[in-house]
Amino acid sequence: MAPRFIAKQLSRPTGFLGAVIRRMMNRHNARMNAFAVHQLKLAPADRVLEIGFGGGITLPALLNSAAFVAGVDRSADVIGWARRRFEQHIEAGRAEFRHGNVEELPFDNAAFDKVCTVNTVYFWSSLTAGFSEIYRVLKPRGIVAVGFLPKERMDRMGMPEDIFTSRAPFDVVGALTKAGFRDPLIARPLPNTPWNVVVGTR
Repeated sequence: MAPRFIAKQLSRPTGFLGAVIRRMMNRHNARMNAFAVHQLKLAPADRVLEIGFGGGITLPALLNSAAFVAGVDRSADVIGWARRRFEQHIEAGRAEFRHGNVEELPFDNAAFDKVCTVNTVYFWSSLTAGFSEIYRVLKPRGIVAVGFLPKERMDRMGMPEDIFTSRAPFDVVGALTKAGFRDPLIARPLPNTPWNVVVGTR
């Protein structure tokens, strides 16, 4: 079983070890993040939300492609880092970072055109609650992209079950559909890719 302190840092990076974990996540999750962003089909006028942005590897690409980028994370350290790193974008009104969680997103209804999140669904207390909130903050015809390692592979890693909840792709699709999303799709860059990105339209 993976050490509990590592599992806790993956769920909420904090302190010096959290900074190390964020850099590791950036390297390990780079391809999944890039693929998830590609599924959003970003337009220059888009307002985008990233949930659980962790090491922030996706934020520059989002800021280069969209009009406005917001990030929400459970870690106060992550929020503080993002506010320092992207201070100029914040001052220009093109970025905002808030402390919070997916079950109670701190944003208005229909505030975003696109939402992405990668390797966070393991930490959601409820898929139904999370996708209902994402549905609420998305505009009509908005797109959500959700990247994660499927249950059969995550279970092999031996993560503590009270911190990580493994998710099967069809469970994620079912929760998306229940929340009101249309045309759910399970996407992978190659058939043998170990992770997937589930995409839905509001």
